Amino acid sequence: MKKSLSSLFLLIALLISTNALQAQKVIEPKAKQSPFNITTLRVNDTYLKITYGQPYKRNREIFGSLVPYGKIWRTGANEATEITTNKDIVLGGKRIKAGTYTLFSIPEKDKWTIIINSDLGQWGAYQYDESKNVAIFDVPTERIDDTYEALTIVIEEAQGGARILVTWDQTLVRIPVTFN
Repeated sequence: MKKSLSSLFLLIALLISTNALQAQKVIEPKAKQSPFNITTLRVNDTYLKITYGQPYKRNREIFGSLVPYGKIWRTGANEATEITTNKDIVLGGKRIKAGTYTLFSIPEKDKWTIIINSDLGQWGAYQYDESKNVAIFDVPTERIDDTYEALTIVIEEAQGGARILVTWDQTLVRIPVTFN
């Protein structure tokens, strides 16, 4: 009799716990609207890495609207974009010492001003401090036929160094990189 009651209580407890589990909601983490992305390149003993938030077009007008012309931009979404190199490099004709920097830009229709800044850990460009600029230079924009839904930054090896390609919507900029 004791064994039968124990078995009965065990069965009831099992049924109750199964129903309780079925009643629980599963909460999925909310996907970021602009996910975190990393692009890297290693050439010989030089390593280059860019970390950025990757916004999407989502049927919006991008340059001149969402990203206004003539205003400082974090070159991505969320936290300001960062560029890291383990060796000194020349970026857009400007010497950059090994380290991690924030990559800002000022988009215009025909060119972007690229800004390498030493102030790290920023959200957006709200606390941008031009006194911490390490290098500033301009690169031309190119209009491309394809439309890039997501802001895409890649580093590709090129003769004598590399190029950082920034594409979004139908805009492309190429930032030349030379390794020492």
